Amino acid sequence: MASFSPLLFLISLLALLFAKCRAIPCSSQTFKNNRRYDYCTDFPILHWTYNASNSSLAVAFLAAPSKSGGWVAWAINPNGTKMPGAQALVAHTVDDGTPTVNTYNVISYTSIVPGKLSFDVWDISAEFSHGFLIIFATVKVPEEVDTVNQVWQVGPGINKTTGLLQKHELLPMNLATYGFLSLVPTGTHNTRGDG
Repeated sequence: MASFSPLLFLISLLALLFAKCRAIPCSSQTFKNNRRYDYCTDFPILHWTYNASNSSLAVAFLAAPSKSGGWVAWAINPNGTKMPGAQALVAHTVDDGTPTVNTYNVISYTSIVPGKLSFDVWDISAEFSHGFLIIFATVKVPEEVDTVNQVWQVGPGINKTTGLLQKHELLPMNLATYGFLSLVPTGTHNTRGDG
């Protein structure tokens, strides 16, 4: 009888998640209402357009929740590189299956509270398509910056009593969900087709 190997299980889980994320390259993804973005990356699956004239960043973030009824989040951390301090957009489905987006302040690893973000955000909406929750939003970013610190995550659900997010897994793949986002990058998919 074969024994259970946590390492093999983790490798299999990571391979499955990576395969699902890579199934449709970002450059071939389309959105309802003819939404278009200048750039995209395949991991995390993020589409964006930076508008230097008003220092805004329009985004579409796609992720599969960790389980049915789960949540997905994309955030900017204006003061750090990881989760504490992040200003998050969190999508999940409500009881009737309609996707919704809420804003959260990630004060610390143990204090994540719904509330207004520290920067302006508008045109917030969510969709559920082909197993992915999609967050759409436009956020104000500081003037004359080239990059922002981004954080992303998936979790199992929303506590029906408190309305708070249920804690995400603490696997290595969950702890490595942060990085810099170049507002006008080179070496990524340019979906405008001009470079």
